[in-house]
Amino acid sequence: MMRKSRNSGRRSAVIAGVLLIAGFVTGIGSVVPVIDGADYLVEASANGSQVLIGAFFQLLMVAAYAGIPILLYPILRKHNQGLALGSVAFGIIAGVFIIIGVIVLLLLLTLSQEFAKGGAPNISYFQVLGGLLREGRDLVNHVATTLSFVWAMFLFNRIFYQARLVPRWLSVWGLLGSALSIAASLLFMIRFIGLDAAYMMLNIPIAFQQLVLAIWLIGKGFNPTERDSVS
Repeated sequence: MMRKSRNSGRRSAVIAGVLLIAGFVTGIGSVVPVIDGADYLVEASANGSQVLIGAFFQLLMVAAYAGIPILLYPILRKHNQGLALGSVAFGIIAGVFIIIGVIVLLLLLTLSQEFAKGGAPNISYFQVLGGLLREGRDLVNHVATTLSFVWAMFLFNRIFYQARLVPRWLSVWGLLGSALSIAASLLFMIRFIGLDAAYMMLNIPIAFQQLVLAIWLIGKGFNPTERDSVS
């Protein structure tokens, strides 16, 4: 029975590591440059396949963002059930916001196609509506989704630190990186910074921590002593 529990914990660690890498890769794949350009009403329609591919990758992010805390819950709850439940809740909320972001992206594509089809009879109407949709997409993606998932990461990294499931330097890195990413989203929300170099720099630590954590979980799993206590 103990051996079976250890194997289950090892399997969960590997899958969580794979999902962390999948979240990183799908996040890159979800970037849609034509939506962010000045001529997005023209470019999005002309590059519809690029928008659809971005929407597809963004939808795949749901599995990673919601799946990681759900997968880790049976292990984390043995150390702190409240924080484990919180990480699951924030992960699911992040998944919902991702789906909302996909819907907004597809609405932008539809608006662009209508703009191209109609020959721009009322360009100001399309510009205002498009501007609102783009603003909404940025807030959903870079504030609501990011805050939700980073809070989930903060909570399970805190359990990692308390229970020593992974090396403490790795969980401290995750806690600090999460705090910086939360600050980036809040600063963007109040328009103190934009989606610029400052925003990227604040998010780099948590992005690299996710990769290192993923590699650790796939290669090493959870610390043996803590794994035994979980069993």
